[in-house]
Amino acid sequence: MEEDGLNDEQKSQKRQQHAVKETEFLRLKRSRLGVEDFEPLKVIGKGAFGEVAHVRAERDVLVEADHEWVVKMYYSFQDNVNLYLIMEFLPGGDMMTLLMKKDTLTEEQTQFYIAESILAIDSIHNLGFIHRDIKPDNLLLDSRGHIKLSDFGLCTGLKKSHRTEFYKDLHHGKTGDFNLNPMDSKRRMESWKKNRRALAYSTVGTPDYIAPEVFMQTGYSSSCDWWSLGVIMYEMLIGYPPFCSENPQETYKKVMNWMETLIFPPEIPISTEAKDLIQKLCCDPEHRLSSREQIQAQSFFRGCDWEHIRDRPAAIPVDIKSIDDTSNFDEFPDVDLKWPK
Repeated sequence: MEEDGLNDEQKSQKRQQHAVKETEFLRLKRSRLGVEDFEPLKVIGKGAFGEVAHVRAERDVLVEADHEWVVKMYYSFQDNVNLYLIMEFLPGGDMMTLLMKKDTLTEEQTQFYIAESILAIDSIHNLGFIHRDIKPDNLLLDSRGHIKLSDFGLCTGLKKSHRTEFYKDLHHGKTGDFNLNPMDSKRRMESWKKNRRALAYSTVGTPDYIAPEVFMQTGYSSSCDWWSLGVIMYEMLIGYPPFCSENPQETYKKVMNWMETLIFPPEIPISTEAKDLIQKLCCDPEHRLSSREQIQAQSFFRGCDWEHIRDRPAAIPVDIKSIDDTSNFDEFPDVDLKWPK
């Protein structure tokens, strides 16, 4: 600029033009990110199944979401084969792994995690989305042990219908007598934990947390997510979800016959307030608590500091050694961690 003999005003204009070009260059550089810009470190999870529509729905939710309660998405890009979503890493692991370590949680711990889950679910309902796949696997924990929602593969806008053919093979078979051959709670917990990881990563998945109306052709609302939360709350306190069975077909039948099968084992004492809340979440949609305000008003949450919950220490501290510590996640030795060429 000195050589060109520019005056101060011309220099200022030139600098502004340069800043605009630099910003545009950085934007273009970011938008052209590719798989070669990333280094694979470790597999920390694998999906049961994926479809383009589901992935598109996930991307749409993540772009709009409140990132205090939902896993951040930093970038998305694609090549000829794959769509890549570059997500925030939450080193605390997931609620499924935590529950398998702890067997059961105290009511105080349960209040904390259910309260944070309520705020997270409400944040996506406010965007007009239903998650419809709320389960412990999708409640992730950040480095401080606080909840963030993930996995919007099955999430859908309130006005859109979605597919349930995936579970159609579960509709067949005669409903059994659920009171025959009762399994005591200790054996049921052991059986559940033995099968839990296989269920999480199988192509069929598990209908344990899905509200009965989601299986019907008559439609459902965002309150189906509150049913799922009731099931998770039961699992936190009892040690296994209320409808767990030897196979997904039996689980499906139990979910559909919840009035007979939602039973609280007498040998595991829980408070009247906890039982009352679970029963107000796991019930017919027309009687179900269906808003954050209604659920917050329940006596189980007496003393809960909703306003500052995310600023306070988590109910169970997370132990991490570094920013890329993956010790709170499962091992996947059978999954090949190689980028496509």
